[in-house]
Amino acid sequence: MTRYADIPKPIRSGIVVVDPDTGTPQRIIVLQFNPDTLERSVSPQSAGDSGDAGGGGTGSGDRNEALRLKGPAQETWKFTAEIDATDQFEIAAPDGIHPQLATLEMLVQPTTAKLREAMRLSQKGAIEISPIEMPLTLFTWGSKRVMPVRLTELSINESAFDVNLNPIRASLSIGMKILTVSDLPAGHRGADLYMAHLAQKERLAGAARGARLGALGLSGTNAVIGRG
Repeated sequence: MTRYADIPKPIRSGIVVVDPDTGTPQRIIVLQFNPDTLERSVSPQSAGDSGDAGGGGTGSGDRNEALRLKGPAQETWKFTAEIDATDQFEIAAPDGIHPQLATLEMLVQPTTAKLREAMRLSQKGAIEISPIEMPLTLFTWGSKRVMPVRLTELSINESAFDVNLNPIRASLSIGMKILTVSDLPAGHRGADLYMAHLAQKERLAGAARGARLGALGLSGTNAVIGRG
């Protein structure tokens, strides 16, 4: 008979905030529940995306560029995460789920220290103030999906509160863009992590079982390349 102890615990998805210079994790955010679904969009960066090649066709762009790519595909992820303090009665939560929500919100907010520094430079009459740089953020979905990301959406729906109006249950819609070597400078730790992520995709693609032309109703290579 199977015992509960024999059932493996599921790996949790989560977010790791990393110092881009040292690679040291600054904060690890483990999602309380793994999302039930993931919505992923992958858009190729085609070289010939604009203009008319002529010849009366309906295609656009330079026909010599039809099979060329300018860089890695642009990939976005979107999912819904749940946070519920009532599922963790054994853990004291005097602030409800405020800390968990604040931790996620700080992924898209500069710290007060950085804001004060920018204000100080402005008051000193600095001609140009660089935009505030955030730490490197990684999203993990198992060991085969670890990638640098930028959060593009964080929508929070708080649905239950304690007697002090602390939220105790919330649903979060999280959107993120995978950062590629087209988004990060050469030598950046995030660029190296993206290359490792892409290499993992290549290994998985190589492990896929190949099919035969017969499954497509084609008899041989000549049928594909149009030679009789």
